Amino acid sequence: MSRHFDAIIIGTGQAGPSLAARLAATGMQVAIIERGKFGGTCVNTGCIPTKTLVASAYAAHVARRGTDFGFAINGDVRVDMKRVKARKDAVSGRSNKGVEEWLRGLKNCTVIQGHARFQSAHTVVVNDEALEADKIFINVGGRASVPPVPGVHNVPFLTNSSMMDVDFLPEHLVIVGGSYVGLEFGQIYRRFGSQVTIVEMGPRLIGREDEDVSQTVREILEAEGIQIRLNAKCISLAKRDSSIGVQVDCVEGAPEVVGTHVLLAVGRIPNTSDLGLDRAGVATDKRGYIVVDDQLQTNVQGIWALGDCNGRGAFTHTSYNDYEIVADNLLNADHRRVSDRIQAYALYTDPPLGRCGMTDAEIRKSGRQALTTKLPMSRVSRAFEKGETQGFMKIAVDKETKQILGAAILGTGGDEVVHILLDVMYAKAPYTVIQRAMHIHPTVAEYLPTVLSKLEPFS
Repeated sequence: MSRHFDAIIIGTGQAGPSLAARLAATGMQVAIIERGKFGGTCVNTGCIPTKTLVASAYAAHVARRGTDFGFAINGDVRVDMKRVKARKDAVSGRSNKGVEEWLRGLKNCTVIQGHARFQSAHTVVVNDEALEADKIFINVGGRASVPPVPGVHNVPFLTNSSMMDVDFLPEHLVIVGGSYVGLEFGQIYRRFGSQVTIVEMGPRLIGREDEDVSQTVREILEAEGIQIRLNAKCISLAKRDSSIGVQVDCVEGAPEVVGTHVLLAVGRIPNTSDLGLDRAGVATDKRGYIVVDDQLQTNVQGIWALGDCNGRGAFTHTSYNDYEIVADNLLNADHRRVSDRIQAYALYTDPPLGRCGMTDAEIRKSGRQALTTKLPMSRVSRAFEKGETQGFMKIAVDKETKQILGAAILGTGGDEVVHILLDVMYAKAPYTVIQRAMHIHPTVAEYLPTVLSKLEPFS
């Protein structure tokens, strides 16, 4: 015998719970399945806990800079990692508990804990029980990728998930991967007091970003004492007594970095290999991501894939937007599409990077006539007052339509300021809307009209 529902949702990441609530509110009988912790990556091992660590690291950093602000602390600033972890666990746990309690309290929603696997296109099995539904939504997220480098399974290593269990200060943390996750953890643990080395295979950090962004982020990190090793073309790991050796084969510097702990931060893979997707006939690409169309439907009628597992975004906000697209299309007869959204994200180093739209390389490739402008944060009075003048703001606009093509706001408040530009981009309004606006002084955002008044030909 099997139980029948109107909809089955697999996973409780950012898209799943909101979709469950929206469908259940219409009277649909919904089952939502979770095999691990409620809330997915964001709540348990991603955004919420890591940004809590960023806040603790920032507090320690400011305390060490006390003399810059006119105060002194008697003695060294030391970080109590057990208390840092306890704070992080409390913040993350509050969200995790909140998601679970919310779901269990929903009318018309049945919460089932266990590992869901497809038996057919409209049947999944959980805890040896078959569940059927005409509509099934996959929201299973992803996990850290473990690269097949020589020696990787011969040494202990950390990932973004296992870093959440660290309640001690690594003496020397070697991070393999110079992209978003690696850079955030690198600065966090350097500010906590660890020696940190970041090893990157490419010629520069965060290779998808513009070169000036990559270079400035590198300078910010190196100014705090983080060692950067680029062009590490031949990485391998090996035990070195009580330490771990990371072979890097760089053009410059010693061929090996020896650290006490290694964090692997080289990307993520979807949690799709153990769902039985083949029995449902659901197609995946060569990396394991579920193939979806512009409205997030798979190749099988009645099955959708949302969030990190569909390869159409790797962020909490893209996952939530997936939910909005699916729900509006199903319930409001809307015609929302993934292709309507504008790329936007942030790098949560200090200062943060807020990004929206096209990069310089993408603008060049498009062949569009563009204008650009750039202002160092040292010219922004609010940044100067806060003693945080690193970085810059850069904006590109279409010469003909005057619409904003893309922006990088690397500096204090950049992750918030960028939304002003993003909203104008969604409105398809010309940049002159911002240029002629009166903003509040003193803020970082007040410089957007100023910087947009100094546009020059894009080169």
